[in-house]
Amino acid sequence: MNGVTFPQSVIDRVIARRGTPHIFADLDPARTALVVIDLQRAFMDETVGHAVCPAARDIVPNVNRLAATVRQAGGGVFWVKNTFDASCLTEWSVMQDISTQAMRAKRAAAMTEGTPGHDLWPTLDLQPEDEIVQKKRFSAFLPGASDLPDRLRARGFDTVLITGTVTNVCCESSARDAMMTNFRVVMVSDANAANTEAEHEASLIAFYLTFGDVMDTDMLIGRLAGAAQAAA
Repeated sequence: MNGVTFPQSVIDRVIARRGTPHIFADLDPARTALVVIDLQRAFMDETVGHAVCPAARDIVPNVNRLAATVRQAGGGVFWVKNTFDASCLTEWSVMQDISTQAMRAKRAAAMTEGTPGHDLWPTLDLQPEDEIVQKKRFSAFLPGASDLPDRLRARGFDTVLITGTVTNVCCESSARDAMMTNFRVVMVSDANAANTEAEHEASLIAFYLTFGDVMDTDMLIGRLAGAAQAAA
């Protein structure tokens, strides 16, 4: 999945609202966390998955590059895993109601803890100091969906870089809710993946216009590395 080139009209609207095209370019590495959403086999491996997004496999190198840079700069890395359990049947019954019986069964089989689909993609660069978070809704920042916001705040992180799959569902939902619970949020254009380029771009444009910032991997790595070097 490629990054996105915004129409000039979109950039102009952002500048008119904020005074700059990148409101969160002044990253403080020690207060920045990489949040990786749902890069699990259930969304990446046709043999065990229930909602596979092939483009998610393509963003793994960028996610790994960002993870290495964030760690080296003094930030944190959080791997978020979409999780199904029995509570979802009652506490999120609407999700069950809008799916066919076959899809409900397939999702439960792929997303239950301990199943192959629940596992993170094997080539992700998971390190011992990283944290793994389970979530039970599309958004990791929706109150009650996970303990990610509490973990971030406990470690002093106020800025999150959102990556993962799919751009326009769990990633955008998490990014919007993060902003609305007072985090500075950047969606990483070439480290999110959707099922089509049109969905990917529409999601990033909607987020950029109102909710936060959008940058690509190289820009973020440059900003983080430069800030860490200046602070040394």
